[in-house]
Amino acid sequence: MVNIFAYFIRYPNSVRSKILGCDLHRLDEGPSVQTVLTREDGLRYYRTMQTMRRMELKADQLYKQKIIRGFCHLYDGQEACAVGIEAGISPTDHLITAYRSHGYTYTRGVSVKEIMAELTGRSGGVAKGKGGSMHMYAKNFYGGNGIVGAQVPLGAGVALACQYQGKNEVCVTLYGDGAANQGQIFESFNMAALWKLPCIFICENNKYGMGTSVERASASTDYYKRGDYIPGLRVDGMDVLSVREATRFAADYCRSGKGPILMELQTYRYHGHSMSDPGVSYRTREEIQEIRSKSDPITMLKDCMISRNMASLEEIKDIDATVRKEIEEAAQFATSDPEPPLEDLCKHIFYNDAPLEVRGTHPWMRLKSIS
Repeated sequence: MVNIFAYFIRYPNSVRSKILGCDLHRLDEGPSVQTVLTREDGLRYYRTMQTMRRMELKADQLYKQKIIRGFCHLYDGQEACAVGIEAGISPTDHLITAYRSHGYTYTRGVSVKEIMAELTGRSGGVAKGKGGSMHMYAKNFYGGNGIVGAQVPLGAGVALACQYQGKNEVCVTLYGDGAANQGQIFESFNMAALWKLPCIFICENNKYGMGTSVERASASTDYYKRGDYIPGLRVDGMDVLSVREATRFAADYCRSGKGPILMELQTYRYHGHSMSDPGVSYRTREEIQEIRSKSDPITMLKDCMISRNMASLEEIKDIDATVRKEIEEAAQFATSDPEPPLEDLCKHIFYNDAPLEVRGTHPWMRLKSIS
């Protein structure tokens, strides 16, 4: 017979945890520096982050084998941002991001198999093999956008729809430090503040916009203050619990009708800007290794749970093995599933519309668009 009492002594259901405080702008108080981590949540966060990490490493491998082609921006190192944000909002809330989007596609509910198949351009991909790395979508997830910064006005528009429909939902609108100096960002801030839109603007500051450090690109690197009249907070983006609590705070702020709020997540990407960037011409290997050894989001969560007897090393290893198996199976599917046929090229141009003819690459080629 299992001794349930002994089990709960060894593996407590939850622990109180102290997290790093946020830097604040135009806020009298910020998120609490005390939070509770349950064993169930901790294991779920760990598995999700580990799945994202392994998925990106597999994408790296397939790209180098020339199975994945074109643009491909990997998210490894930044997993705590996506997982923490998702833990702080509801699935009915909305999210839009830039082109480093594989992780968010997964946290928004798309399977690894569908993501990997999209990367390889197969029919079983989430966008039927026609979107690729930068254009993946799900319910309440609007991509995956290839133009730097262009998703921010769209996110403000989604927040306007939330306000108009009166459903008490928020839109999380993400962009990187490389987009933070664009005019359209500030236009979106202005409109969101004027209309008090329920929009959480989030700058994922991974220290480099392509190959340019933030210090060389921005006169002010206090991105959380860039909204000026919009309150802001700067968060440790490598700690999933810090991100979760800050996101909950920001979502509550927006839902209360106070208007938009701005978050800066200080994070780090291990890969280069994209697969065409080796990532070591503008930073040293030692810098990358130091971040890995001191601030890796997956390692920090694992160490926290093991040191507090919330999980055993054997459990963690079992999760790792399960994740590796899932990724391998997804990669097998992504390399064996058929590519979409030519006749599917023009499908889904319009939503819920009558079929129409679309001219192909020359006047004599006719394709059908079917919603």
